[in-house]
Amino acid sequence: MSKFSKFMKANKTEKKNEMYAATKSLCDENGKPLEWEFRHITSKENESLRDDCTIDIPITGKPNMFRPKVQSGKYIQKMITASVVMPDLYDAELQDSYGVNTPEDLLLAMVDDPGEYNELAAFVQGFQGFNVSFNDKIDEAKN
Repeated sequence: MSKFSKFMKANKTEKKNEMYAATKSLCDENGKPLEWEFRHITSKENESLRDDCTIDIPITGKPNMFRPKVQSGKYIQKMITASVVMPDLYDAELQDSYGVNTPEDLLLAMVDDPGEYNELAAFVQGFQGFNVSFNDKIDEAKN
């Protein structure tokens, strides 16, 4: 038996999908908001999303020097889109019904209330494990 047997993939618990009503403007026949299905993304997927949303910003007074900057709004939008299982934001018929061409634009068209979008973003971040704020981490490090 390996000394790492407890760390083998067979012992890793599978993360379950979760349901969440992303908007009150899409309801069933009884007026209950439709629930969307969300999945966990992997660390590798997250890094790819972050890289896609990172740009180089010139450093003032230092020619040819740049610093990376994550476009946080774009990153959150891509994280939400990658997390959604149902409805299928990549479905052409669904995109056509809203007059959009990308899953990110469809997300914004379907959840067009800014407050609901912020609540959805908070839900997805928490669901993906980003539930401890940076300030909480600083406070923890101080103690």
